[in-house]
Amino acid sequence: QVQLVESGGGLAQPGGSLRLSCAASGSIFSVNGMGWYRQVPGKQRELVARIRSGTTTYADPVKGRFAISRDNAKNTVYLQMNSLKPEDTAVYYCNAGVVTRLGVWGDYWGQGAQVTVSS
Repeated sequence: QVQLVESGGGLAQPGGSLRLSCAASGSIFSVNGMGWYRQVPGKQRELVARIRSGTTTYADPVKGRFAISRDNAKNTVYLQMNSLKPEDTAVYYCNAGVVTRLGVWGDYWGQGAQVTVSS
């Protein structure tokens, strides 16, 4: 079994910052790409940022404001969110492609972290 546990998030004022963390644990052989998605009620989940083999990808609305990074030794991915805007309000989900110790690849999701940007 593989678990992704998120932490961080919460309430921030417009222009403020928050940091999300997501740690993968369990029967892990290797972790491939890791990323962050977000979802607001009534809309589809959308990509925020991904990182794989050192290459990062960002959605246009967050370019220049958000930064994704990872600690491979800890199987942890981070999302530093700066210059937050009210439209960044959403539930943020961590995602990882994991090969288990049994050699099975799977796509895993965290439980979600609420981010609210409001004055």
